[in-house]
Amino acid sequence: MTLTVPAAAPAPSQASAALVTTDIPARLDRLHWGRFHTLVVVALGITWILDGLEVTLAGAISPALKESPQLRFSNADVGLASSAYLAGAVLGALFFGWLTDRLGRKRLFFITLAVYLVATASTALSWNLASFALFRFFTGAGIGGEYTAINSTIQELVPARYRGWTDLVINGSFWIGTALGAAGSLVLLDPNVLTPDLGWRFAFLIGAVLGLVIFLMRCSIASRPSSAPAATTSRTNRCR
Repeated sequence: MTLTVPAAAPAPSQASAALVTTDIPARLDRLHWGRFHTLVVVALGITWILDGLEVTLAGAISPALKESPQLRFSNADVGLASSAYLAGAVLGALFFGWLTDRLGRKRLFFITLAVYLVATASTALSWNLASFALFRFFTGAGIGGEYTAINSTIQELVPARYRGWTDLVINGSFWIGTALGAAGSLVLLDPNVLTPDLGWRFAFLIGAVLGLVIFLMRCSIASRPSSAPAATTSRTNRCR
């Protein structure tokens, strides 16, 4: 398949516009599965793992938040904090989706992940309802920003014959996160292991540690597979 796109917006008086013809999408589709594609699946799929982890932890830690000697949340407080996370995810998807068109998807992947990493680590340091809800809002915003670019990245970078099961694997990894969250909460929220005010804080730090691992992993992924056309391949491994 060959794409023909205008090189610049034509003036009304121009009879014809300069055109650029490229077969790069078709050449990317003809590539065989390689190490690059595997890294992309892992780096993107972990985002859904993080979301599954966050959703599970939010439900599991509710009793601990009520018993925390510092927070002492009520049922209404727990509901407000959960709503803050959902609102952040929706608004984050809208805002970062808009920003992606202006700054580029690769850069936004690092920005949204950094927002998530800082916010979820800050949640572990919350001291009252306002701070907890604020940090949860920005955690959701980081996750929502990731959503906006994941599936479009699959369409762009993964060869057409692999896209179906790649999409299924990445989006299905949500349930890995729920399993990790459930297993982690059994240990961290056990009063025989940690006090009620420490267990839920360590639970959120799990997400921050995973986020840091993903950040470093994404730094090592090139913007295109090494066998892609030279004009579209970037082998830069620095986060920028």
